[in-house]
Amino acid sequence: MNTRTQKYIAEVLGTFILVFFGCGTAMVTKANVVATSLAFGISIIVAAYTFGKISGAHLNPAVSFAMLVDGKMKTDEFIGYVISQVIGAFAATGILSVLVACGALGKVWDVKKGKEITAGIGDSSFGANGFGNMNFFGALLVEIILTFIFVLVIINVTESEDEGTKKHAPIFIGIALTFVHLLGINLTGTSVNPARSLAPAIFGIGATDGDSIAQVWVFIVGPMVGAFIAALVNSILLRKKK
Repeated sequence: MNTRTQKYIAEVLGTFILVFFGCGTAMVTKANVVATSLAFGISIIVAAYTFGKISGAHLNPAVSFAMLVDGKMKTDEFIGYVISQVIGAFAATGILSVLVACGALGKVWDVKKGKEITAGIGDSSFGANGFGNMNFFGALLVEIILTFIFVLVIINVTESEDEGTKKHAPIFIGIALTFVHLLGINLTGTSVNPARSLAPAIFGIGATDGDSIAQVWVFIVGPMVGAFIAALVNSILLRKKK
């Protein structure tokens, strides 16, 4: 059995992978919908297969909260998971900020032609979420719905009685994360993960004129509410009664 320390370290590293490659891809591609959606989806597959056997690879306070509501975690362990996830997200965003300062993500060189081409970080918001053209209620509703779908998939594939489904749970979870990003990127940037939102919101204060930090509460509250509803719906409607 893995110790709590091992679990917490696994959550730090797994969340680092998710945020570094997910938000990093959003920065480099100027939030290209398909590229960014796939980056987040594939990142969680990689992280889940690597660290899932240690910590369950929650990588997301909303997922951990759903497990707490579902009775699969104790409060103190939940707090430890959330702290670890936030640390992982800040570490990833911190390194992205170093790369921006080094100029590594602003321009690249076409080696064959020997000329400079734009690769595009474009902005330095670090993938921060925002309301877009909506008011706070619209953004909150989007995040609740997207997280509800995402977390409901996680709960059901991880506790499935079908061994094939459970064995390949990371793939289904990655597909679900890609799925919600395809719609959500052009609405809120897609959070569904408070840790993923908090770090970019702080690092992106300058680039967003403070909007990122002023709006980040929606991307904390929305996912947590969506996760709570997912756990409730699963318990009442979907789980087989003994």
